[in-house]
Amino acid sequence: MTNLSVRKFFAAAAAMACLSFVPHSALAIAPGANLPDFADLVDKVGPAVVNIRTTSRVSTASGQRAVPPGMDEGDMSEFFRRFFGIPLPQAPNSPRGGGRGDKGGRGDRGGSPDQSDNGDGGEQNNGVGSGFILSSDGYVMTNAHVVDDADNIYVTLTDKREFKARLIGVDDRTDIAIVKINAANLPSVTIGDSNKLRVGEWVLAIGSPFGLDNTVTEGIVSAKGRETGDYLPFIQTDAAVNPGNSGGPLVNMQGEVIGINAQIYSRTGGFMGIAFAIPIDEAMRVAEQLKSTGKVVRGRIAVSIGQVTKDVSDSLGLPRAEGALVSNVEPGGPADKAGIQPGDIILKFNGAPVEADTDLPRMVGDTKPGSKATVTIWRKGQSRELPITVVQTLPEKVAKADAHEAPAAKARPSNPLGVTVSDLSADQLKSMKLSTGGVQVEAVDGPAARVGLQKGDVIVRIGDTDVSSAKQFDQVAAHLDSQKMVPVLVRRGENTQFVPIKPHTPGK
Repeated sequence: MTNLSVRKFFAAAAAMACLSFVPHSALAIAPGANLPDFADLVDKVGPAVVNIRTTSRVSTASGQRAVPPGMDEGDMSEFFRRFFGIPLPQAPNSPRGGGRGDKGGRGDRGGSPDQSDNGDGGEQNNGVGSGFILSSDGYVMTNAHVVDDADNIYVTLTDKREFKARLIGVDDRTDIAIVKINAANLPSVTIGDSNKLRVGEWVLAIGSPFGLDNTVTEGIVSAKGRETGDYLPFIQTDAAVNPGNSGGPLVNMQGEVIGINAQIYSRTGGFMGIAFAIPIDEAMRVAEQLKSTGKVVRGRIAVSIGQVTKDVSDSLGLPRAEGALVSNVEPGGPADKAGIQPGDIILKFNGAPVEADTDLPRMVGDTKPGSKATVTIWRKGQSRELPITVVQTLPEKVAKADAHEAPAAKARPSNPLGVTVSDLSADQLKSMKLSTGGVQVEAVDGPAARVGLQKGDVIVRIGDTDVSSAKQFDQVAAHLDSQKMVPVLVRRGENTQFVPIKPHTPGK
């Protein structure tokens, strides 16, 4: 080895020796140097995030509700809501678990009904959720399912002040609700633009998972425009969202609210790395109408639509799979009057492309009733334009009356499960291979809505009884024990699973 080679060898060895004495912590700093610091964002947004607790009036004679141990009914509804097939241990007549704490925590004011002094009844906690203050005068936004069927709504601020809130309005279709508390000079959030959101951006979720107030989790935007079968596409994120986070804000790195945490995908009831938020631009459009009138007015053209698959587009000569396939036209409705027929494919609405069937309801819904529009359809190998007049959708749920006013009657299916069903045709039963029969869900309310049943689901069995007709369904449902969970075998798409439902007490 030459002198030059020897010098190079010892120089390299010395460098390696020095490197070995560098503290590991110093080496670990470099890769994380560009990670964001969320502390300032939490200081900015956190005070405007609230805890929402709901209660219902109960009679002392009714006893406690049957729910699985370690859970309250609000948790159960959130586990099952919207995402079908989340397992739940059945434990009829079990005591209620703590809703705002974990195993021996505070619970929902103790986790048991607060009975009134006269013995005639009291309040029982339904569950907890989250929300955020829109304006300093006390308007709060949350999810509709957080306040659904509540007789009383309580909003707790980060400074521990609690207010009884008044429900301004709810929109079940987008799962948005606005409540109002009697307070002033409140901290409020800054509203961002969800259209500018990019996949991969850092985001924060703030809320009350499992009742743990003002909990902060972070993640990134996993996807945009995620379709989950509801009215609007969602923001998908991997920020940890759990039961109780519903209604809380999703915040970007500028401290702006760009979404409302609303749903999780889960096989266990807890977070599995996928959560969904309602885009704030749509939420604010809904909020303005709720604040003005207590309800949301949307347009409709009275058609039933389905997906345009590649096989369908190829067979019809469409260049690509796009648009909405018309499966049914309501007689005498706007589409019928415009000349739209079953089998047509709607390619554009008012000049805007309909990329997928889920786009059309949003486009039509955002159109003011009474407006003239143009629909571009594909029929028999060619496109044509048809003029159409948009009409108003059927009335949806409006704000409940104030506590000092007589509450308006709330229409609901008459059976204890809260489900309206219709018979399936022989062809439908054959195509779904339902040898024992089944009925199709047409409307849901109360117990069925809380566990996530939807219009279009097929009920195959109640308990051990196969359901063969709508008449038989009503007879079986009418005799269910309101104190016990009943397993209902439900088919949605290609999947069939039991969903436990607690029937409501007749007359309630």
